[in-house]
Amino acid sequence: MSQSQSALTMDVRPVNDKTSVIDVHGSITATSESALMDAYNQANRSGTRAIVLNFSDLEYLNSSGIGLLVTLLVRANRQKQRLIAWGLSEHYRHIFELTRLDDAIGIVGSEADALALADLA
Repeated sequence: MSQSQSALTMDVRPVNDKTSVIDVHGSITATSESALMDAYNQANRSGTRAIVLNFSDLEYLNSSGIGLLVTLLVRANRQKQRLIAWGLSEHYRHIFELTRLDDAIGIVGSEADALALADLA
């Protein structure tokens, strides 16, 4: 890992009975699987309908990290949950568009918008 990339840490914040927020800090790479899945498991409580991914502190995302996000999406879909993301830089928004992740994950500009969209889930 280069010095410009830091290890992934995640904080899970339950918002209400239906929604949790996962705050992403650092880099999502091949080594991030356990941290990402542990955060999802914490966010995936009984009755959870939406999980908001806060990427405002994302430092780096590579193709392996995108694959992990797809795995997370599959797990959420199996649970009939909606994934919503906010805080993506223009660069990563473009990557979500190129990979068509934006078709499956709701992309919004703020946490308030994400929580409003989560209320519709």
